[in-house]
Amino acid sequence: MTTPSALDRPAGVPLARRLAARLVLVPAVALSFLPPRRLRAVLGLVCRGAEPASATQAKHARDAMCAVSLRCAGPRGCLPRSLGAALLCRLGGSWPTWCTGVRVVPPFTAHAWIEVAGHPVDEGVPDDYFTRLVTVAPVSRPDR
Repeated sequence: MTTPSALDRPAGVPLARRLAARLVLVPAVALSFLPPRRLRAVLGLVCRGAEPASATQAKHARDAMCAVSLRCAGPRGCLPRSLGAALLCRLGGSWPTWCTGVRVVPPFTAHAWIEVAGHPVDEGVPDDYFTRLVTVAPVSRPDR
């Protein structure tokens, strides 16, 4: 990518949320090195029993990841950013739908993001801008 751009780092993220984001940053980066099949399996285990995240929870988690990490705030940081935001939501007992896929319009570009109710969280693109290839949605607990 040769287009110069300024990184948008959210301000006003509370200290507790920034500390929690730093806590999940290392596992998020480590998970980003897993092959897709194994990553999907791990995330499937992690999200079990979580409530679906609200749009506000997911946006706050994404903002926290961008606030604490230049890598996550950058244009190539979508995978650790999305993983970190999902893990941060999970610390609070919820889970957004974690997605990875490709752009619908040329040029071909892979991307990872989180979404709530079928809407990408704070991506600045229409809902149908990406084709989902792998998703990990919240799995509710079975009734006992």
